[in-house]
Amino acid sequence: MANVVVVGAQWGDEGKGKIVDWLSLGADVVVRFQGGHNAGHTLVIDGKVFKLALLPSGIVRPGKLSIIGNGVVLDPYHLVDEIEKIRGQGVAVEPDTLKIAENVPLILSLHRELDAHRESASARGTKIGTTKRGIGPAYEDKVARRAIRLMDLAEPDTLDDKIERLLAHHDPLCRGLGLPAPSASAIRAELLTIAPKILPFMAPTFDLLDRERRAGKRILFEGAQGALLDVDHGTYPFVTSSNTVAANAATGSGMGPSAIGYVLGIAKAYVTRVGAGPFPTEQDNDIGRLIGQRGNEFGTNTGRPRRCGWFDAVLARQAARICGINGIALTKLDILDGFEEIKVATGYRLDGKEIDYLPASQSAQARIEPIYETIQGWKGVTGKARSWAELPAQAIKYVRRIEELVGVPVALLSTSPERDDTILVHDPFQD
Repeated sequence: MANVVVVGAQWGDEGKGKIVDWLSLGADVVVRFQGGHNAGHTLVIDGKVFKLALLPSGIVRPGKLSIIGNGVVLDPYHLVDEIEKIRGQGVAVEPDTLKIAENVPLILSLHRELDAHRESASARGTKIGTTKRGIGPAYEDKVARRAIRLMDLAEPDTLDDKIERLLAHHDPLCRGLGLPAPSASAIRAELLTIAPKILPFMAPTFDLLDRERRAGKRILFEGAQGALLDVDHGTYPFVTSSNTVAANAATGSGMGPSAIGYVLGIAKAYVTRVGAGPFPTEQDNDIGRLIGQRGNEFGTNTGRPRRCGWFDAVLARQAARICGINGIALTKLDILDGFEEIKVATGYRLDGKEIDYLPASQSAQARIEPIYETIQGWKGVTGKARSWAELPAQAIKYVRRIEELVGVPVALLSTSPERDDTILVHDPFQD
């Protein structure tokens, strides 16, 4: 039995929450391994909607252990609010069902303020479409070795030195930007106020995960965003601040790469993107607006409308290579019901030359033109289908063509937001 990593194969918002929730039926442990509360998951279970940002999607499943790994940057105040909200919907969230890595870096108010200032700045080229929630600045402090981590809250006598180290950077930075200088006493109060609510969930999760793995438990690794937002392999600089690719499941959880057995890439039957950055197949027209309307393409946490476009097989192939994707979970096929024709990008044209990959150069990414293949649409309904027999023949042809172009088989097919409206082709846990 394989431990499974679920990653987005596009720019995020591919429907990972539902797929992780569906897969968690067969999992014992669900681990969130990167990102922060800038990425949300929407789960629809028996008509009830759950919106999560930091909590792993498996939290809504009784009897499952949920873990927030060290690769996440954690806003403790947001997490406490999210826990209370989900409890209000009847979900039990207790220290025996949720564990947080003791070495997870914390997002502080100064990170949010700095993020908002940068994103709102008028200087050309400074806006990249962040959610202004402090994710990037928190990762910067982690890499610069000045972050306050969860374990530090358990040792209040050592906090002053760590806050001083943090402010040695942020004090002159804020002054230079014309922002109020952060207060050491205010930061200390901010941390100590939340500590009693968050520390009961703290654990050496790397050790816990290793023991679970050795006991034969099934582990499901849940990523946020998508491979094309990876800080190394995405459309830089219009990316997130962490590694979103499958390999980071090992680093961001404290497990070795041998713990990963199967990588499931989630991709919509079309493509969406939030924020700025290149989008070769974007349809900034009536078609794109229709897809967005039918697909309810608005951010889970931000409410921002998503840019919409045709399926890009070039990008999906690239994500499959970078992440080592073994199978695809194709979502939102039903949104394409009724289109007379559907286009798929099979290659790019750059300065008159055909290429089969997305170049790393920002200027080249802005110049590429998609080469489309037109596929006949279908008049039948795919929504809520739970078997291949319920799908129109042309819809099946569309799925098979995507498999051919991406070079990866479809393992799951999602036909609505509901958990049970899923066609299983191959069980990732049985790889």
